[in-house]
Amino acid sequence: MGFFSKLKEGLAKTKESLSQNIFKEGLAKTRENFSQKISQLFKKTIKIDEDFYEELEEILLTADVGAKTSLEISERLREEVKARKLSDMSEVREVLEEIVVEILGEEVPEINTAITPPTVILVVGINGAGKTTTIGKIANRLVEDGNKVILAAADTFRAAAAEQLSIWAERSGAGLIQHQAGSDPAAVVFDAIQSARSRGADYILVDTAGRLQTKTNLMEELKKIGRVIRRELPGAPHEVLLVLDATIGQNAISQAKIFNEAVDVTGIVLTKLDGTAKGGVVLAITNEMGIPVKLVGLGEGIDDLKDFEPRDFVEALFRDLEVEKEED
Repeated sequence: MGFFSKLKEGLAKTKESLSQNIFKEGLAKTRENFSQKISQLFKKTIKIDEDFYEELEEILLTADVGAKTSLEISERLREEVKARKLSDMSEVREVLEEIVVEILGEEVPEINTAITPPTVILVVGINGAGKTTTIGKIANRLVEDGNKVILAAADTFRAAAAEQLSIWAERSGAGLIQHQAGSDPAAVVFDAIQSARSRGADYILVDTAGRLQTKTNLMEELKKIGRVIRRELPGAPHEVLLVLDATIGQNAISQAKIFNEAVDVTGIVLTKLDGTAKGGVVLAITNEMGIPVKLVGLGEGIDDLKDFEPRDFVEALFRDLEVEKEED
């Protein structure tokens, strides 16, 4: 059960139906780009030959699945079709879906939490990816569930970041620790940990700078923050979430590699997934980086940050749009 799912248990069937609809609506652009082409490919294919596999790879590439992962999916499908001696296109399509689910994983990825509070969630990513907004949305959900939350404004480079986080703190009811602009980000985190201890907080959400144009300084800054957290709370940070903008497609992978060098990224938050036709990047990130996508942004509303549910994602991608229209 996912992070947000655990906050509101019950009504399982209603939740399942709602979750599937959320993914279908949120992935509208990707589905128009991907689902229709997949449906057309399988409907027109009479013989499974090299042309079929080449066209499949091309469709995957246009959804920003990436060359490496597209080729791997095609090769795995080829092997399964041959091994099972398949000729029925509906069965081939089912195998394709199975392969995609295997890449993403069967279960809803969990957000790591501390056995004994506070849980420290370090949030990293470049400016403009939606990092501060993501923290605000997570804080809002946690506070709604009765948790005490501290926000640490460790992006001291941008005054606007602290201001934005301050608005989210007020809006959600979370506490806020911030210093003057230009101060040491690690000192902010240190004070946030002390404050969490004194207040009995359940979570500390740490906002960080994300200016890749000064990559070396940024990464050293992140490493220092990590050292302070580990010194003050052994075993923390319990989760390191990398926020990526889905609209940049394959560039998200290069960003993930850069941040993973400085901090051990444990999960991806993919924002703006509703605004792109490049939703296939979820597959590329999971497959090439080995880091699970844990949360996805499917809109601008405060409740539009959702658990990433692999099966619902695949269902939304592969569901025949023409069939849906007929059902409606």
